[in-house]
Amino acid sequence: MNPFKFGTIVDGDFFTDRIEETALLTQKLDSENHIVLISPRRFGKSSLVQHVLSQTQRPTVQLDLQYVLSVDDFAAQLLRALFKLFPIEKIRHAMSHFRIAPILSTNAITGAMEISFQPMANSAVLLEDAMSLVDKVTSPEKRLIIVLDEFQEVIKIQKGFDRQLRSLMQHQKNLNYILLGSQESMMEAIFEKKKSPFYHFGQVIRLSKIPYDDFLSYLTERLPDNSKATAEEILQFTSCHPYYTQQLSSQVWEMIQYHKVKDGVVPKSIDALVSMHDLDYERLWQNLNRTDRYTLRQLTENKSPMQNRKQATSTSYSSLLRMMKSGLIVKNTNYEIDDPFFRQWIEKNAQ
Repeated sequence: MNPFKFGTIVDGDFFTDRIEETALLTQKLDSENHIVLISPRRFGKSSLVQHVLSQTQRPTVQLDLQYVLSVDDFAAQLLRALFKLFPIEKIRHAMSHFRIAPILSTNAITGAMEISFQPMANSAVLLEDAMSLVDKVTSPEKRLIIVLDEFQEVIKIQKGFDRQLRSLMQHQKNLNYILLGSQESMMEAIFEKKKSPFYHFGQVIRLSKIPYDDFLSYLTERLPDNSKATAEEILQFTSCHPYYTQQLSSQVWEMIQYHKVKDGVVPKSIDALVSMHDLDYERLWQNLNRTDRYTLRQLTENKSPMQNRKQATSTSYSSLLRMMKSGLIVKNTNYEIDDPFFRQWIEKNAQ
């Protein structure tokens, strides 16, 4: 079996390193404190959280705020998650205090519980009732963990939603929140600006790339030829990015194991993956404006867009911010194109 996994939650034998982060998150969950976890997309936030949660054996509710459309929808999704987690008799008894009764139905195909509210119901009341239900189902013996992914979306869902949510959270006990976010500047504004309702709500943890030596050992042990040189070549291309390292390693493993490639296996694997995503990259490139295209080309040439004489510094900076927000660019020591295969595609096709 291919020992490298990407694109889904990674756990078990597929999970790599993160020993210190696992210990830190476990320690925080043993207290009354909350966790704010920040990193670029595909750095393994969700996998790390799932790895830690699997060890706690505590009841967990997970919502992704990028799929929440309104305050009403947040309340409905929260109730739906609680119905999956606790016996329906316990939930129904705890819901007896609701001022606006939710409408419960069962999906005839999936069997899943569907929850909705009366049209024009007061959103503030719905949220208060849903959050108060959380207090009723959690306990000191089985403390609930609530994971809210892509938490920066909280400021987009509805004006004032962040303030209302924060005011309700501060009174809750016997539970921990884990708030994940991939847009660093927005997450910093939410949790580190004094005027923000979530100022210093929890401990901010920034998830970095997996250390080179740890990743090197992990790859070398799992590659079919146990080649340290092959592992080094992979990490040189991916710069230790967790997702793309697993993706390239998976392709290299298949090239060696099934196609019996011996020479140039890493370059051939890179070419195969770039070709596989050629149409996606072309569509992405076509949807970029000229300024963003030029910025990306500068980065592929290891040049700073901020020192570009062909366009104003403010224009270059706006371009960088725009693409950082969309996830195309990340900032580590310097600005970088997040996807090394897209960078390779640009070098090959867009010069």
